[in-house]
Amino acid sequence: MAELLPNRENFTSLRDMVFRRIENDILNGRYQPGDSLNEIKLSDEIGVSRTPVREAIRQLELAGLVETIPNKGAIVKGITAQDIEDIYTIRMRIEGLAARWAAEKATDAELEELREAVEMEEFYTQKNRTEQLMQFDSRFHEIIFRAGKSRVLMQTLSSYHHYVQRARGKSLGTPGRAEQVLEEHRAIYEAIAARDPDGAEKLMVQHIKNARRNFLRNVKIE
Repeated sequence: MAELLPNRENFTSLRDMVFRRIENDILNGRYQPGDSLNEIKLSDEIGVSRTPVREAIRQLELAGLVETIPNKGAIVKGITAQDIEDIYTIRMRIEGLAARWAAEKATDAELEELREAVEMEEFYTQKNRTEQLMQFDSRFHEIIFRAGKSRVLMQTLSSYHHYVQRARGKSLGTPGRAEQVLEEHRAIYEAIAARDPDGAEKLMVQHIKNARRNFLRNVKIE
């Protein structure tokens, strides 16, 4: 009996799952620049057929994380120092705009979510729990993105924001940075809650500048 093919929606979800799995392994350093990605090995390891693995590798190539070389296959490129510099520069522009729009458009419920995220950051900062801090750091920014009420902005941000996962984790883990982030986030929240678009944008841009400075000073990327 012929094998039933998955419908397009299920295939797309499977491909995206494989893409995120390999992408995270690249960003977390499991795969280093120059490593080869073998379709058969990856399909066995992840427990899927070669087709979604092949599609995921194509996505990774479009994202600039992988390069396909004739007679060698898919080779990991990873993230360079220039990539990080570019990402932070883009973040200053776009996330500054997101903070401005959040100050103008956030609902009372979203302001409450933002306040709670800052409170949880304070709790885990005191506990020195970097993993939980990363979660609420991400949540803080995600709430602001959503509060801006721009689908286009959300799509633009999501296209690159995950590339700074590794950077943010290492940055938050450097001495004194978590406390600084907490104070910066609290100030941004207060500006948004006060409906101060200029102040919110200015504080967000400075927050990203500080994050970039801290990262480049403490984390070495080739």
